[in-house]
Amino acid sequence: MGAECFNYKETSVEDKQKTFAEKFDTQLHEWNAQIALLIAEADKAKKAEEKEEYYTKIKLLQHKRHKAAAQLLEFQTADYEAWEDLKEEAEKAWSEVRRPFTWRS
Repeated sequence: MGAECFNYKETSVEDKQKTFAEKFDTQLHEWNAQIALLIAEADKAKKAEEKEEYYTKIKLLQHKRHKAAAQLLEFQTADYEAWEDLKEEAEKAWSEVRRPFTWRS
């Protein structure tokens, strides 16, 4: 999910805000699935060092996912003026948050 997902063709601000929030929410669900897969892989690991490495990555991803969820909530509750200010900031922060998830791709 790159910057192109944040291009808008809708006419109303409400539609733009809703589309933006829906895309964030969809990405959060995808990250939850990736974390669940990692947990399953970690549980199958035979060596303690391997499990520890998995769980270190999982903890980082869960932290980043939590930050993204908090930001989504802030974004969803913002009024129009605050939304306009948050949009650009959110896009930058979202890009930073998604980086750790791309290592599995």
